[in-house]
Amino acid sequence: MKKDLHPEYYEKAKVTCSCGNTFEVGSTESEIRVEVCSACHPFYTGTAKFIDTAGRVDKFQERVKKAQEMQTNKKAKKTSKKENKEEKNERIAFGSKTPTSGS
Repeated sequence: MKKDLHPEYYEKAKVTCSCGNTFEVGSTESEIRVEVCSACHPFYTGTAKFIDTAGRVDKFQERVKKAQEMQTNKKAKKTSKKENKEEKNERIAFGSKTPTSGS
């Protein structure tokens, strides 16, 4: 194995947060500065606020409803096309090659 290949490992590297909290971890850096830690992050402190800004849930539900309506319309179109094709085939089977008209 090559010598001096791996960086030096510090078992007690000092981590300093912008909130003033400090703790020790193992790292290849002797000192680490971070902006957010578990002592000041809203998720860990319990001060997190889940806000439905601009009605995101309502917008999502509208999109789901619209998608379901489109699928329903698509199925209706397919069945109407299938019925039209069957009617055309029936006319051809009875000898009338052109669609029947009012005259």
